[in-house]
Amino acid sequence: MSDERRVVRELVGAHGRTYAEEAGIRLKDTPQPLYRLLVLAVLLSARIRASVAVAAARELHEAGLRDPRRMAEADWQQRVDALGRGGYRRYDERTATQLGDGAELLTQRWGGDLRRLREEADGKVPELRRLLQEIPGLGPAGADIFLREAQRVWPEVAPYLDRKAMDGAERLGLPKDPERLLKLAGDTEPAVLAAALVRASLDKEVAEDSLRRAG
Repeated sequence: MSDERRVVRELVGAHGRTYAEEAGIRLKDTPQPLYRLLVLAVLLSARIRASVAVAAARELHEAGLRDPRRMAEADWQQRVDALGRGGYRRYDERTATQLGDGAELLTQRWGGDLRRLREEADGKVPELRRLLQEIPGLGPAGADIFLREAQRVWPEVAPYLDRKAMDGAERLGLPKDPERLLKLAGDTEPAVLAAALVRASLDKEVAEDSLRRAG
């Protein structure tokens, strides 16, 4: 086994968990899980620890704000309180507004169903990425987060290894080439590989741990 293949194997084995899995989202191509993933992507877009964003996503779910209708109908303070319980305090007020506005847009334009947004993109990933960025609070980084994880249930998106994943590859001394990385990963799902690489890009200890295991 090559050194690079060993690094990828150890990285994925120890750190190949998607943020959706961490947030308790059983991702399916149905409206509610896709919406929960969208909310998670909005939360992860802020300059805040991923663990806090995941905790806040769980609190929103526990508060019943798990679909666009409920999110839009909840008052602003309910959203703020749920975010606060997850420790998402620095951006709670702005994000509470964005979540309400985004839920209304999603309901009015796509009937509360992200699969309709997907249909509008007509299988074109750049268009899908552009449409996602029309949702308040979801910029280029947030759209990348959503698509990295949605590729599990939207086959036309895969393989989706974005710039953040490539940063992780660079930190690990791996090739910054999606095709070569996928070959090194063997049967590993692209979404899982992307998640592991992103964790390496965000946390130096993840990269060091993977290199130590591979050594």
